[in-house]
Amino acid sequence: MTAALTRPTESRSARLITDGLDPKTWIIADTVLIGWHTAGFAGIGWGLLGCLFAAVIPLAFIKFGIRRGRWADRHVGQRQQRITVLVFIIASVATGILLMALLGSPRTMIALITAMLVTLAALLTVTPAWKISVHAAVSSGSVAMLALTYGPRLLLAYPLVALVGWSRVRLKDHTLAQVLAGTAVGAAVAATTFTLVR
Repeated sequence: MTAALTRPTESRSARLITDGLDPKTWIIADTVLIGWHTAGFAGIGWGLLGCLFAAVIPLAFIKFGIRRGRWADRHVGQRQQRITVLVFIIASVATGILLMALLGSPRTMIALITAMLVTLAALLTVTPAWKISVHAAVSSGSVAMLALTYGPRLLLAYPLVALVGWSRVRLKDHTLAQVLAGTAVGAAVAATTFTLVR
């Protein structure tokens, strides 16, 4: 798969960080950890249901697009292609939220997935004009919601967000400004939505 390979001139460590701490990884971490805090194993189950619509189905869509030659890799670097992917993911996440609500999911878990939806919508509004960093936004928003759930000590995970940002700039996938904007938007939108909905 293209994303797993490093180009001769690129940093291997930056590639490993970008691929290892991609949005899917943060979504899984949030849904499992916040699910456990909310309702133990049942909460994890709700989290995994949300994860199905926020990560698994979107990843399957992206992989399908790669096989069809619509985009080069799972990070979908081209801005117009990224808009298509974001619209699909928003529809998938919205479907997940509706299903969770109908099935009686705990409000905190609905708040978590809703925060993901609103963050995606915010990123989509910027993307047509500017390639804001989705990696930075998702990682930053994830840490912010974990800190709201488990306490401020989880903010100590922010160096991981900085590493993600560094990797995106080092690979020339984003500028520093795009990473900083993604970091700020992700934290502000996710934390605000999560707090208001739960």
